[in-house]
Amino acid sequence: MRAKETANMPKAPTATQTDVIRAAVALANRPSIDHFLYVGDLPLPEEAFRGHPRARKRMVQAVVAPSQRDVIEAAGVQVLPLPEYDLGRPEKLKIALVSGITRGIYKEGDVVVSLLSRKPTTYPDSILVVTLGQDDEEGSFGFLQAKGVSPGLMDALIELAISIGVEGWEGRPVGALFVVGDSNTVMEKSRQLTLNPFQGYSEDEKNIMNPDVRHALHAFAVLDGAFVVREDGCVMAAGRYLNFDQDQDLDVPLGLGARHMAAAGISRDSEAIAIVVSQTSGSVRVFRRGKAALELAPRMRRS
Repeated sequence: MRAKETANMPKAPTATQTDVIRAAVALANRPSIDHFLYVGDLPLPEEAFRGHPRARKRMVQAVVAPSQRDVIEAAGVQVLPLPEYDLGRPEKLKIALVSGITRGIYKEGDVVVSLLSRKPTTYPDSILVVTLGQDDEEGSFGFLQAKGVSPGLMDALIELAISIGVEGWEGRPVGALFVVGDSNTVMEKSRQLTLNPFQGYSEDEKNIMNPDVRHALHAFAVLDGAFVVREDGCVMAAGRYLNFDQDQDLDVPLGLGARHMAAAGISRDSEAIAIVVSQTSGSVRVFRRGKAALELAPRMRRS
């Protein structure tokens, strides 16, 4: 379900919320902290930053509503976009950190104080301190970058994957697999299962940054096979069967099927990133270097 903007935003935080904000700001002001990430659409009260100039300078805000992003940026705060869906705090934090990593804001070893809101239009009520891990750590997503793939393209693909997981297609759940980056290698290691619906269109007419193209991708998710997306966002093909070395073991969680195996295999055998939507649960997993580096589970799913 999409998160909706509302005119009934609270005018001021409660006493408890004020205490949480002040505690987070004071913590983010410490020399041992590298970044301050606030996940929420409402601006923080300026008085919370009095005497804490480092925290104000370090703050980046992850925002859902497009109109509110402009408001926050106009106030001099760097903004990270979040999908307009009902996601839990952990999912929103993961997306914000990945978005910050792809933009070069965060790097391995950075300590991030995170201030989190339950909903976009409520003031924050929780604090989490995160240290971005090594590339080879279990569950680390610090390496979710592919050569030539822009932060905006990753944002668009993750939001599209979440939308497919939440909404399905015409009232029924569907799965999907997107492979982005190292596209020449991916094309060489795959073959067409069916007619390519993007064949013959101009590059502008099949670029995923175009909302109409994303809508088409949502519809074509019912096709078997993977979407191959070039580094600049151009959809090279849909309905591709991915070949990978099946004699080598894959690090895929127990119970996941062929689509996830293919994502792990192609991301191991190329420099691409693979994004999978589970037809069963609607969860989104991102694979890099043969591992599931990120998992997002929307709280609600339409039927």
